[in-house]
Amino acid sequence: MLKTCLMAGKIMMESGAEIYRVEDTMNRIADAATSKKGITFATPTGIFMSIEGEQHIQLETIPTRTINLEKVSLVNDLSREFSAHNISLEELHSSLVQLEKDTRFFPVWMQILSAGLVSGALMIIFGGSWVDFISTCIIGTLGFIVYYFAAEWLKIKFLAEFLSSFIIGLLAVFVVHFHLGVNLDKIIIGGVMPLVPGVPITNAVRDLLAGHLLGGMARGMEALLTSGAIGIGIAVVFRFFA
Repeated sequence: MLKTCLMAGKIMMESGAEIYRVEDTMNRIADAATSKKGITFATPTGIFMSIEGEQHIQLETIPTRTINLEKVSLVNDLSREFSAHNISLEELHSSLVQLEKDTRFFPVWMQILSAGLVSGALMIIFGGSWVDFISTCIIGTLGFIVYYFAAEWLKIKFLAEFLSSFIIGLLAVFVVHFHLGVNLDKIIIGGVMPLVPGVPITNAVRDLLAGHLLGGMARGMEALLTSGAIGIGIAVVFRFFA
């Protein structure tokens, strides 16, 4: 039972769920599986769980974190099915094992294409000109490509974000210098939008409001480091090339 609860929590935490949601889901599974109360303590890098009245505690580490809200929703659905006694604990465990192996990500080409369209659309929303739309889409696409493959190769998320924002800033300066674009600031803002940590910031605030101070501050620091890496990459471009 503990192994099943920890697997559910790990999948949710790796997929970008809030800490209070992770703890609540794990405790609900434990409550439905036994008459004793589950005791859970979750952080962005590890989850501890035990059963009330027992001395044994199990730990599950969280090596990587990404954004995959579909997996979060599927784990919630499975936990509700188990709480309603529609599936057994063994069926829940096997379903979670299968879900953990399932990547359930959009193809890389679709992620890259979406990043370009998002960059151009948000550039317009932030007050940019339609003249810069195509340039911003191309720059956002190239920036996301650099981020994706740098993260795969370097295994350091913040360094990949720095390199990506640096390339975005450099390309924006190039585009404006050769009169292929008009507004440098708006092009850069649109280009870096796919890198902005919107979900981590939202989760950090929600965890803090829910009383999970340690997890909320950890998530907030992660979002702050990501924002800093993006800002430093752009600042280097302005310092030496703009």
